[in-house]
Amino acid sequence: MSPIFEALAQPVRRDILDSLRSGPKSVNDLVTGLDVSQPVVSKHLRILREAGFVTVRVDAQRRWYQLRAEPLMEVADWLEPYRWMWERRLDLLGDHLDTMEAEES
Repeated sequence: MSPIFEALAQPVRRDILDSLRSGPKSVNDLVTGLDVSQPVVSKHLRILREAGFVTVRVDAQRRWYQLRAEPLMEVADWLEPYRWMWERRLDLLGDHLDTMEAEES
């Protein structure tokens, strides 16, 4: 799983993954949306592709990058045993907000 976390370590790569959530994009689309140079985006896409986060489809002169869910599911599976840590805190926050709302009424 190490390559997966290494790929996620860079904020630019996470931004690329966020951008790909809405569907396949070309390198130029990503460059425009992220305001990062084409060589930088291409470098990070290569790393994401090698880690399995994206696939590439060649269409004439364009390369279309698409998000793959499997590595993200591996991350979610790895995080599962820790979920109780933040769910409990969210439950406490919800209780606190409910109490504040009741006091205001």
